[in-house]
Amino acid sequence: MSSTETVPSYSWWKRNRMALSPWLFLVPGLLFFSVYVIAPIFQSILYSFYEWDGLGEKIWIGTRNYEELLDDDRFYTSLKNNVIWLVLYMLAVPIGLGIALFLNQTVTGIRLYKSLFFFPFVISQVVVGLIFGWFYNPSFGIVGKVWEFFGATPPSILGDETLVTYGIIAAGLWPQIAYCMILYLTGLNNVSPDQIEAGRLDNARGWKMLWYIIIPQLKPATFIAVVVTVIGALRSFDLVAIMTQGGPYGSSNVLAYYMFETALSEYGYRMGYGSAIATVLFLIMLVYISYFLWRMYQDEQQ
Repeated sequence: MSSTETVPSYSWWKRNRMALSPWLFLVPGLLFFSVYVIAPIFQSILYSFYEWDGLGEKIWIGTRNYEELLDDDRFYTSLKNNVIWLVLYMLAVPIGLGIALFLNQTVTGIRLYKSLFFFPFVISQVVVGLIFGWFYNPSFGIVGKVWEFFGATPPSILGDETLVTYGIIAAGLWPQIAYCMILYLTGLNNVSPDQIEAGRLDNARGWKMLWYIIIPQLKPATFIAVVVTVIGALRSFDLVAIMTQGGPYGSSNVLAYYMFETALSEYGYRMGYGSAIATVLFLIMLVYISYFLWRMYQDEQQ
């Protein structure tokens, strides 16, 4: 190139398009996420300091809603049920792993088995609630018929204050196990066959193979399964609304449904108090999710 020739000048966009192109795809999603998720979170926290019926004037009352929560027996019942949900819902993770290991085999009819185990994941929570509501019915449900077969009086699971929460959790575990199973089946497809072969050469069999070779490679799937299961347990609403509406006598209430009942149902229209319950639930979720993200970051650093 001669000295008289000039280097072509490119526009600012052409010089930076490789760096800017990803943001053009992200901006619409970030905008909607900010408007419909982030903004309502802060708005709900703000409303928790007011007394408001949703239509009239908002009255500033400071922390009075939170002080009322400390003396609210129904709040403590809902919080206790959420803890029970959280503990028992975690059973979906190991059970989903066990089913995924069973389905990750080449045997006759395995596609049919996969379809049957996958089925609960594709049906809505409303349908799950209706199915288990009929299932638990002491008059014509399967549970009632089994009890009658053995000559016992069928229990009213959804009408018993001591059993109702466990009955709803069992209904929720059905699709949640299917979801964890799908995550683990995806993870098993990425397990390194070289490491498995090396383990066999070192006489790793059965539980040793699973614990030391396969499970460590399933950490990403386990992380997602645990986070999604924790969130599902803490925001449990659909099944409670369909199966019991918080009954009997509020014994199956969870924080999400109690928030709805207080703020939006015919019993409430107390938007400020409902927002206080929502804020407490959000903070509990934030603690759990922050902990799991911190653990994931620590693992990446190592």
